Amino acid sequence: MAGPVAGAMLRYLAVRLAATVPVLLGISIVLFTMVRLIPGDPSHAILLSMVEPGADISRLEEDLATLRQDLGLDRPYPVQYADWLGDVLSGNLGTSLRSGAPVTDELAMRLPATLELAAAALVVMVVVAVPAGIAGAVWHGRAADRVARLLTLLGVSVPGFLLGLLLMYAFSVALGWLPTYGRGTPAHLVLPAVTLGLGLAAAVSRLLRAGLLDALSQPYVAAAEAKGLPWRLIVLRHALRNALLPVFTNAGLIVSGLLGGAVVVETVFSWPGIGRYVVDSITGRDYPVIQAFTLAMALAYVLVNLVVDLGYRLIDPRVRVEGAA
Repeated sequence: MAGPVAGAMLRYLAVRLAATVPVLLGISIVLFTMVRLIPGDPSHAILLSMVEPGADISRLEEDLATLRQDLGLDRPYPVQYADWLGDVLSGNLGTSLRSGAPVTDELAMRLPATLELAAAALVVMVVVAVPAGIAGAVWHGRAADRVARLLTLLGVSVPGFLLGLLLMYAFSVALGWLPTYGRGTPAHLVLPAVTLGLGLAAAVSRLLRAGLLDALSQPYVAAAEAKGLPWRLIVLRHALRNALLPVFTNAGLIVSGLLGGAVVVETVFSWPGIGRYVVDSITGRDYPVIQAFTLAMALAYVLVNLVVDLGYRLIDPRVRVEGAA
């Protein structure tokens, strides 16, 4: 049995990897086109940043043409795309138009701060989502379920920037317990992590509650209860494992929400991570940085979904048997 299953898994992996190539190519074309539809000229923004306030800008147009030629922005879009794609395939994400530094180095310098925030947000998500989802399913229709559903509805509905501002006002301005911005101490991490983690926890707890309600209605739960197993053991050992399958299936959406939410949260709390750097790059029309970040997000999303599909076939015997067949 292991031979056919392994062969089916390898065939499935080969097909998915082959399908990933045109997907990423299409994403790169759309990305390159959309970035250049952003209003404004990056060379104009760079020149304005070099000019002192109140200085004479009558010769700005002459310098603008020279700078556009130096940056390669005067060439046709297909030529620019071909050069950019060739650099990406060789591992070169380009050079920042504003700082002149390699984009890879700029992103690598800010990556630890973003990973720190993402890890803390995942901890908050698990700590909040798992108890809320279990409580909503076990005490279905009772007060605990209603409270959990109300909180998850608020968590899904409230935008991340608004939640961050509310938490900042409550715990920083009104109470003075936590710092409002920056990075340095564990106290600086609390508000950004809670803001990002609560938004993810709301969606995950709803998935977990729905999956657990379905699992608790299955015959094997009734059989385990008839054998005299404790209800807590039935929920945690038997039903919860199957209830986590929908959550695992949506891991790609969770990762994309984590990456996208980090952009907003880092901006609100002035967290020195990749998200804030990208927002500043959008303001300055820094094409290479925007392209590198968006392409990295798309690649991460595709790879996470591939890992989820492979893991789902390993976790769920029904999918594994169907794949072998």
